[in-house]
Formats: sequence, C-alpha cells, structure tokens
Amino acid sequence: MPGRVVKMEGIVEEERRSEDDGKEYELEDLRDRMKSSRGSRFNLIANELGLETTRRKFSRENLLLGIRDLSRGLAIHPDNWWYRAWTKFILAWAVYSSFFTPMEFGFFRGLPENLFILDIVGQIAFLLDIVLQFFVAYRDSQTYRMVYKRPPIALRWYRAWTKFILAWAVYSSFFTPMEFGFFRGLPENLFILDIVGQIAFLLDIVLQFFVAYRDSQTYRMVYKRPPIALRYLKSDFIIDLLGCMPWDIIYKACGKREEVRYLLWIRLYRVRKVTQFFQTMEKDIRINYLFTRIVKLLAVELYCTHTAACIFYYLATTVPRSKEGYTWIGSLKLGDYSYSHFREIDLWKCYTLSLYFAIVTMATVGYGDIHAVNIREMIFIMIYVSFDMVLGAYLIGNMTALIVKGSKTEKFRDKMADVIKYMNRNRLGRDIRNQIKGHLRLQYESSYTEAAVLQDIPLSIRAKISQTLYLRFIEEVFLFKGCSSEFINQIVIRLHEEFFLPGEVIMEQGHVVDQLYFVCDGVLKSSIVQSLHTQEEVGIGEDGLEETVSFLQPNSTFGEISILCNIAQPYTVRVSELCRLLRLDKQSFTNVLDIYFYDGRKVLNNLLEGKELNRVKQLESDITFHIGKQEAELALKVNSAAYHGDLYQLKGLIRTGADPNKSDYDGRSPLHLAASRGHEDITLFLIQEGVGINIRDNFGNTPLFEAVKNGNDQIASLLFKEGASLEIGNPGSVLCTAVSKGDSDFLKRLLSYGIDPNSRDYDHRTPLHVAASEGLYLMAQMLLEAGASVFSKDRWGNTPMDEGRKCGNKNLIHILEEAKSAHLSEFSLCSQEIEDKTHPNKCTVFPFHPWDPKENRRHGIVMWVPHTIEELIRTTAEQLEISSCSCILSEDAGKILDVDMINDGQKLYLVGETR
Repeated sequence: MPGRVVKMEGIVEEERRSEDDGKEYELEDLRDRMKSSRGSRFNLIANELGLETTRRKFSRENLLLGIRDLSRGLAIHPDNWWYRAWTKFILAWAVYSSFFTPMEFGFFRGLPENLFILDIVGQIAFLLDIVLQFFVAYRDSQTYRMVYKRPPIALRWYRAWTKFILAWAVYSSFFTPMEFGFFRGLPENLFILDIVGQIAFLLDIVLQFFVAYRDSQTYRMVYKRPPIALRYLKSDFIIDLLGCMPWDIIYKACGKREEVRYLLWIRLYRVRKVTQFFQTMEKDIRINYLFTRIVKLLAVELYCTHTAACIFYYLATTVPRSKEGYTWIGSLKLGDYSYSHFREIDLWKCYTLSLYFAIVTMATVGYGDIHAVNIREMIFIMIYVSFDMVLGAYLIGNMTALIVKGSKTEKFRDKMADVIKYMNRNRLGRDIRNQIKGHLRLQYESSYTEAAVLQDIPLSIRAKISQTLYLRFIEEVFLFKGCSSEFINQIVIRLHEEFFLPGEVIMEQGHVVDQLYFVCDGVLKSSIVQSLHTQEEVGIGEDGLEETVSFLQPNSTFGEISILCNIAQPYTVRVSELCRLLRLDKQSFTNVLDIYFYDGRKVLNNLLEGKELNRVKQLESDITFHIGKQEAELALKVNSAAYHGDLYQLKGLIRTGADPNKSDYDGRSPLHLAASRGHEDITLFLIQEGVGINIRDNFGNTPLFEAVKNGNDQIASLLFKEGASLEIGNPGSVLCTAVSKGDSDFLKRLLSYGIDPNSRDYDHRTPLHVAASEGLYLMAQMLLEAGASVFSKDRWGNTPMDEGRKCGNKNLIHILEEAKSAHLSEFSLCSQEIEDKTHPNKCTVFPFHPWDPKENRRHGIVMWVPHTIEELIRTTAEQLEISSCSCILSEDAGKILDVDMINDGQKLYLVGETR
C-alpha cells in the first residue's frame, strides 16, 4: 500500500514520442454504428470494457512493436495483438466466473476435482491480469491521447484494482445466494476461493482509507487522510468488514447452526459496485442509453430470479430427509419423472429447476406448474410475488419511459445529438461539455426562449420591456448608488437575461472578463483557489482546496472589478442554486461610462467604498491604483481639450468631476497648455474655476512664462492681472539665452513682467554682459532702461563696460558710459565692492544632496552670503542643526569653493564630504 493518498484527479500525463503521437481518439456517430444490429450493440459493451473486436494478424512487426512498447518504461499499448488476445481470454473467464459462482453456492458442497482445477486456473488468470494492468497504457478521457508516463502509477493501480474488485463483486453477488442455498459448508476448493475473495475485499477496505473523495459541499477533491478515514468509517466500513468475515468457518465452528448462515447476506452489499458500473455506462454518451437501460433491467431481473431460485432450494434442503415429499421439489413430478429424492439429483439439474420455478413464478404471478407445499414456501412465495409485482411495474415503467417520447422530446434529443457530435469533433473539454449540455437541458425543461420571442420586436419596444422587467433590480445595486436615472436607463436597456444550473462556473479566477453580471434570483458563491500566477484575494484554503469567500445574493454584482480596474478576475464564481442573472457586455458598459463621466466617477467611488462589503478586501490597493490610473487618463482628456481649445468638452469634463488642477506626466496643467496655445476663452474659464495660476510644471515653468514664451500677450496680460508671476528657476540663463539668440521681443516681454535684468547665469554674467560682448546695441539699451547695472562683474571680474570695449562698438560704449555716469552720480559709488556691500547676495541652502529622491528632501533656509565659504558652511550647519557637513554643492552637484561663485538667489546644498 503506498504511503500517499491515491489522487484521482489532476495527474499530468505525457504523450509518448512515437508514431502514435498524432493519433486522435475517433468517436463515430452512435446512430451510424447502432443501426438495427444486435452485434453492434454488444460491440459497444466491448468498447466500454476496453475490448475491441478488430482482429490483427500475427506478424513479426507486431511482435517487435510489443517488445518495443515494453522497453519504453514497461508500458503496454492496448492495441498490441497479444494484449487484445489476452483481454478476450480474460473476458471468457469473467463470464464463466460470473455464472459459475451462484451455481457453486447452490449446487455444490465442495467442487469436484475437475472443476476445482478449472477454478484455480481461472483465479491464476485473474491474478496475472491484475499484474498486467499496472503496465497497460490508457487513453485520457479529456485529451483523448494515450498516456504512458509512469509517475501516475498510483492512479493506474487503483483503476486496475477497481476492475479487479468489480469482478470479485460480481462473483460474490452471484455466489453468495448459491452458498446460502446449495451448500452447508464449502468444499475445500471453494473454501480456498472464498478465502482469496475475502482477502481481496479486506485489501480493498484498507485501500479505501487512502482514496481521495469529492466533497459534496465544496465540489473539491479531499486528500487529507483523517477526513477520508472518518468518512469511510461512518459509511461503509462496518458492513464491508462484516462481509469479509469467514462465515463458512464460523458456521462449522458453531456446530453448523443455520442462524449463522443468514449472515452471508451481508456480502450482497457488494452489489453496489456493480450498480456503480452500470451507472457509469449510462453516463457514457458513446453507448445507446436505451440499450444500456435494457441490459441493466435484464440484469436486475436475472439477479432477482437467481437469488429467489437459491432461496427456493434452501427452503427445500432445510427440511428433514423424512419429509422431502413435503417440499415443492420433493413433491414435484413432471411427466414420468419424480424429484422425490432431489438431494441425489445432479446439482446443475436442481439449479435449473429452481431457476425455472423462480422465473415462472415471477412471470405468471404464482400461476405456474410448480407450487408451494409447506407453510414456509407459501410465506416466501407471497413475499416474492408481492415483490415481483413491484419489480414488474418498475420494469414496465422504465421501458415505457424509454420508448414513448413526445415530439418536443424528440427535437430536444436531435439537438442534443448534434451538439454532442460537434463537441466530439472539436475535442471540447469535460467542463464545457457539461455546461453546454446543462444549458440545453435547462432550455428544454423551462422552455426558455426569450431570444426567439423578442427577435422580431423593435429595439425601442425591447428597451421598454427591459425597463419594466429589470429597472427595479438595477436601482438597488450598490455599484450604481447615486447615479443619474439617465445612466441607469442606458444600463437597463443593454441587459440580457441568462439562467445557470447549480455547479456551473460562470467566471474563473485569473481569466479575462468581458461581462458584468447582476444577480436577480438564486445564490452563487465566490471562491478562490491557490495559484502561483494569480494574486490572492484572501487567505487560501489548506491543501489547495477551493475556499468560499462569500455568497452572492440577489442585487449583487460580479465582474465589475475586472472590467473597471482592467485586471484579471480575482475570484471564481460558481452557481449554488438555479440562478437568473442579468448580463451586461463590457463594450456596452464602457461606452456608457465614456458618455456619462460623472456617473462613471460615482461607479468608481462606489467600487472603492464597497470594498468592506464585497469579496476583495485585500484588493483595495489594486482598486485604488487603477482608479488613480483612470483619473490620470481623465486628466489627459482635460489637458487634450485645453490643448485643442475645445471649451465645450472641457466644461463637460470638469462638470462631471474632472479636476482642472490635475497635471500630466510632464506636470503641465490645462492652464499651461491653454496659455501656450493662445486659447483665451479656455484660460478665462480655468481662472474662473479657481485653478492655480502659479503652478509649475516639471521644468519649472508657470502658465505666465508659457504665454510669454509663445508670444500670447493677451493671455499673459490676463494672467498678470490675476496675480500670476514668471517665477523662473534660473532667470539669468533665460535672459542671457534670449539675448544671445537676438530675440528682442521675448526679452522685452520678460522684462515687462517683472524679471530682474541683473540676473546672472552660471558664469555670473548678466544679460548686459552678453549684449555688450556681442555688440547688441538695442538689446543693451533695452536692458539699461529696465535697470541693468553696468558695474556687475562676471566670474573673471569683467563688467559690461569691459565687454563693450572689447567688442569695439562705439555707440554701445557710449550708452554704457552714460549709464555708468548716471549710476555714479546717483549713488556716488566707484567700485563694485561698495555695490556688493550695499547690496549683498542672498542664497537658499537645503540640507540634502541635489540628486536625492523627493521623499528624502527637507525645507532649507534663506540667508545672506557671508564673506567666506567656511563661514557659510558653519552658519548653515548651526541653523539646520546638522553635524559633519563640510561642503556646499550647486544645483548641478558641483562643489563651490568660493563665495564669489554664488549668484544672488541661487539654490545651494549642504552635504557631507563623503557624499
């Protein structure tokens, strides 16, 4: 016995790389195969038992094929000629054993030598067949491919064992009545066979403690040993164990008391294995259902009469020899032959006579040519005839139900047959096959024809019908709480009604969902299973079992998370009771959401707010992330409307809840885009909406700077009147660039909106330095009129006057000298050092590295630039309360060695030497 549980499902099979790789399982149409031939019907039984009637001639190639199959992992192909011959041999022995066992019980008190040898040969054959089953490849019922892989050996063991036990169950079921009726202690040969059979059933009892089972509540396989053992102990263990008791030995040990022999009937509980076999045949669509039912009914009738025959003979043999004539068989005289000494008559003749008595009594309801004689026989015949009336009604009722069908049923059967043929041709899996057949059966039983009824009705009338039928359900759905009536009406007219049977899976965890469902009637359960590739929603059940998260009642929804958040379905939805659902396609839903923006935001907020009420508590972060993503997409729509000047669309987006202050990936707000594109109406509308007019993008630009840069004077004037400012991060560089490009208009606009003309670039050069060095007279004059200083020194100590002299432009030198004289006369200053003392520079020092991420940044301080760099480091370290800081960095992470390198208003960074 293996130490692990025999798993009946989920074993991964491999295909053998051989010439049989591409061979598919072919299933012919039953109507073509059945015709009216009885032989064809028995061929179907042979197919069910794994026996084919096709003959193969012996050849050297077939022998080599069999040897090669054995060499490949000791796997035997079931189409090998010698294995097919073996299956026919075993079939013959099985037929013999099934019919001989009851006779052995009723007619023998120990097998004669010839029959004993024959019985031993049969049991050896069955033992060899058991061993052989461990090496026979099989065809998977779902993939229709041959499986040769040896790892699923436990499954092959159990399948072979079930066949072995089935044969023993058939034998035991027929032999037990015979043992009760025809034997008073088994002879040696039958005793040995009985012991072998009981040992086999004892082994089956042990095996049942390791066989997984499907839980009736969760529909999942249970592999844990304690539940398996407990379930078997509560169900069949006691009866199975009593059936394995050596009652023949106990009977002899108790002095052959007849009361002990009655306990033999406990073994008839094994008939359930034969019943399960017939149930499997009935579910096999390859076998005609009518034929299967007829075979089952005949088997029931034969077994009942066989058991009655054994009891009849038992009643006769328990009468003393002196009163043999006072029994049904002892008093019987047919023609000139008398059965007065029936104990001396051949056993087979007695069995035949008993079976004849039982069949005639059942068929004629007691009016046969053999009658009861004593009181015991009369009582049993009364019980037997009463049972026969019930059995006859059962047989006739079943035959009538199978044969007499109405026209509606015939149409359904034809449709089902066509669907089955389609599924077989396309190799559909078992689950989808069951769902298709279940839906066809549901339509047949409930006459569900909504699509056909409404097909010819105009769309407007169908919309009114939908509103009448479904509006009250949708209004109570939490997902649409607070939405407008127009939005709900658009949802209602796009709904489709569907029915689902219990056990069907509507949505599976990890799948892409294209439908949103609303529950009208019935109950569903949402559950999750363990997976390495799907995100877990809540805790996973032990051993990979499906764990129920919650039950979906009427007015519930499912599929909304996958559709709205654009993620895979986070949980599986299975039907618990017959359900009526309303389906909304994803495309229709998204189209409605695109039109009704405000209601779309309501739906998203309801989805997030309802996280405590639904099945996805741990998906809050995902939901929040995807809601943020959709809000970012909405912000892009707002920016797109502002960029293209679509005031109508912009108003619609903002009135439906879009935030006009949201920026895009570059940090540009709708006001940035409207100012840069020159859309005055958009700019005015955004100002009225109260947007931030001095917000900066990722490049440090404000809406006013965008308007100035693109020459939109009216928008710039409008923004400036509303209090907007340029707030350029590095104004000196911007001014110097404008001067060097000769863009006098841009320079003029910058100066007119308050930019400092004395701003310096990274070389401490002012715009006047650049204009003087390049001889730009008009630019220099514009800067001087705006208040540019002629005394400013660059990194090398040069003033604009020095640059003008190098250029040699006399007109430029002249206006610089006039500006210098005017400055000297106004302030009586003669050197740049006095100017520096009068107007010291200021700087902003931050306590982090300029390349640190945003979450590591802190507020800095603004202070006057001291005379030495050491004093700057010491003062800022004390103010910021930071120790071990030894250097000052610029915005480009360059180390500043002298205070003369610091511009007015420059951003500095205080860090340690190790950084």
